[in-house]
Amino acid sequence: MKSIVIDARESGTSTGRYIDKLVEYLHWLKPAYNITVLTKSHRLDYIKSIAPNFTVQESPYPEFTFTEQLGFRGQLDKLKPDLVHFGMVQQPVLYRGRVVTTMHDLTTIRFRNPTKNFLVFTAKQWVYKWVNKKAARKSLAVITPTEFVKQDVANFTGIDPSKIVVTLEAADKISQPLEPIKTLVGKKFITYVGRPLPHKNLGRLIEALALLQKTSPELCLVLAGKKDDLFVQHENDAQKKGVKNIVFTGFVSEGELRWLYENAAAHIVPSLSEGFGLPGLEAMINGAPVVSSNATCLP
Repeated sequence: MKSIVIDARESGTSTGRYIDKLVEYLHWLKPAYNITVLTKSHRLDYIKSIAPNFTVQESPYPEFTFTEQLGFRGQLDKLKPDLVHFGMVQQPVLYRGRVVTTMHDLTTIRFRNPTKNFLVFTAKQWVYKWVNKKAARKSLAVITPTEFVKQDVANFTGIDPSKIVVTLEAADKISQPLEPIKTLVGKKFITYVGRPLPHKNLGRLIEALALLQKTSPELCLVLAGKKDDLFVQHENDAQKKGVKNIVFTGFVSEGELRWLYENAAAHIVPSLSEGFGLPGLEAMINGAPVVSSNATCLP
């Protein structure tokens, strides 16, 4: 029986939701392969719970590191799989086995993180461009979530578009019990869920909130996601501009996320660039009207 390894080191992150659902539903289909899922220590129990018939192993090698290039490659060489599916571009570029890679978008090569050292980030960006091209060219097939990304990847990497397979994404209705966020009960609010990276365009969203509050002064903007330096920067900018009623929730549970979607006046997707935009679908299937930008794949 042939063996397949799935790289799930991103499990539990916003982009890792893709690989979590892939593992869950692949397991449900009962494939006729020996499947091994590699993930980080804090996600082992979760992966085992959604795919009890798969082999689950720890892979402690962080993305974009030398240990990924050396240690992770060594782990794959020992497993000797017939195929490896990398759910993200980051992978050991010198691994010589058969590979399929999901390329979600090319956003990282086009936008810089203002909280990072300019020279260091620029150097990493150049390396990342090379990794994208290398991964695309050495993969037996490339998976993208939209036709827009397929064409974008083909143009950037120079690979034949026939090598790229589009698999549209879908959203599940959240089944966990509702967990109201007490500070928001009874308030009118709009939501954003995800990371505050520059291409997410949260600065413009905060400016739009200021305009909306001229006619709806009670309106709140809820920014849900792990609070990092970029969120702190947006918080400071809003305070300087006198924009009020912005709630930074930090990480939210599935039950809290469901409550936000079901009680939001609207869910906002203001992005300048997306490979798919899964949170918009998640919001819709859980009852929230969606207001979206018209950039890249979002229309």
